[in-house]
Amino acid sequence: MSDEPKKIIVDDDWKAEARREKEKLAAQPAGPRDMPPPHVAELVNIIAMQAMAGMGLLATPNGERIPADMEVAKHFIDLLQLLEDKTKGNLTPEEKTLLEQTLYDLRMTFVQIAGGGLGAMPGAGPAGAPTGTPAV
Repeated sequence: MSDEPKKIIVDDDWKAEARREKEKLAAQPAGPRDMPPPHVAELVNIIAMQAMAGMGLLATPNGERIPADMEVAKHFIDLLQLLEDKTKGNLTPEEKTLLEQTLYDLRMTFVQIAGGGLGAMPGAGPAGAPTGTPAV
């Protein structure tokens, strides 16, 4: 084997083909996105994320911790309770379990934070979130 560095050779045909493909893609009209069908789990997750943000458990894209606003957190936890009340008897067993478990986890976390316990927990992950917190 030689000790010379390998050279990458790009021919003009490849460049022209790539340019044609790029132009073809740009000329195609933007069609509707393939969005997944709505699901109860998605709604539960969206509301739960808002509650977590209200408790100060999330960070901005810059990595800065979002300040806690416990009134906001309580509002979104209450909103999940409303969802549970209004959908009683109409959820699949999996959806019911997800909603119940999410509410339980959020309430327990809320109580810990309100009591001043979560921010000082050893093993806390980014933005003070416990490392073992299940995704909601």
